Amino acid sequence: MSKELASIKGQFPSLRDGGVVYLDTAATAQMPDRVLDRLVGFETSGRGNVHDGGHRLAQRAFDQYEAARGSVARFLGVCANDEIVFSYGATGAINLACFTLGRLFVPGDEIVLSVLEHHSNIVPWQRLAQERGLVLRFIPATPKGRLDLSFLGDLVTPRCRLVAVTHCSNVTGAVTQLAPIVSAARAVGALVLVDGAQRVPHGPVDIPALGVDLYAFSGHKAYGPTGIGVLWARREVLAGLEPFMSGGQMIENVTLENATFLPPPQRFEAGTPPIAQAIGLGAALDWMLGLDWSVQREREAELTEALLDGLDRLPGVRPIGPRTLVLRQGVVSFTAEGICDETLCRELDRRGVAVRSGHLCAQPAMSALGVASVTRASLGCYSEAADVEAFLNALSEIIRERGRRA
Repeated sequence: MSKELASIKGQFPSLRDGGVVYLDTAATAQMPDRVLDRLVGFETSGRGNVHDGGHRLAQRAFDQYEAARGSVARFLGVCANDEIVFSYGATGAINLACFTLGRLFVPGDEIVLSVLEHHSNIVPWQRLAQERGLVLRFIPATPKGRLDLSFLGDLVTPRCRLVAVTHCSNVTGAVTQLAPIVSAARAVGALVLVDGAQRVPHGPVDIPALGVDLYAFSGHKAYGPTGIGVLWARREVLAGLEPFMSGGQMIENVTLENATFLPPPQRFEAGTPPIAQAIGLGAALDWMLGLDWSVQREREAELTEALLDGLDRLPGVRPIGPRTLVLRQGVVSFTAEGICDETLCRELDRRGVAVRSGHLCAQPAMSALGVASVTRASLGCYSEAADVEAFLNALSEIIRERGRRA
């Protein structure tokens, strides 16, 4: 193991004592010292509101808040800080996009989603479609848990106004091939929104190379605080949208009869924003940019392969998702014959291993993959071979015990 990899886990206070094998990063990542220090520093020596401040603490808070916007822009490979809108999470970012874009759609317009979406990228569009008479179409999944893009020609019609898809499935770990989707959308003048919540924790994103129009992600999966997320959108897209929420700090002028609004991104950040959380997210993304991602991705691929190989060797265990490591992240779901996923999760927790179970807020994906629920082990940059080994040993022990009782 390289010196860098050996030192990463030591930067996470919650993992330093080795009391838990943490394989639930796809739900929430742990936070390193650097992020925690930045949060404490803000709250103890720089706490102030970012708007209309006439004192040094307010100015310091404003400077740090706007610096965090710059950190997000660098992480996404974009040049314009004013294309970065802070929200309370990926869910908030997608709802912001849904509400504002939805005002531009008319009855009969079509939105293309996929069956592998998190509920946060399905339910808002369902509600919008019901309210405005829109048509939803869905890209199906292959048996291996990837999007079946062979249907794009039939799904993305001239009535399509938006394609909204996941960058990485939170169930199968499959990374979406965005180029064909962007090409199909461009051919009919549609926008492309990408839910990057599960992709961002695995390293910097090159938005210009993706060619998409909107990109959403959350902070708590990217080694930052909870309660913060980002919607990036091209400047011309944001400029054509009305505010999502109204109130203080997003206005240009207010009379008793009318109001005018500030330009983006302030137009979409009504009220006091999540200042500390944004500053923490900026610290987290700066920390991630300091890692050697060629090393990180090689290590993640090795650990993912070890997870899949280990699961293949266990009786009655069925991994869900692609077996190849190409276009795949370290998010590995599985079922174990005869063992309820919730029970399995509790049994693993008793042995010091933290994983997730259930439908993972992706019930349509579960239906498409022929399961009701799964158990999921997900890797972070702090994950090590010893963690995978401990998980597989604990799972094997549970299966053996169940076999003896049967």
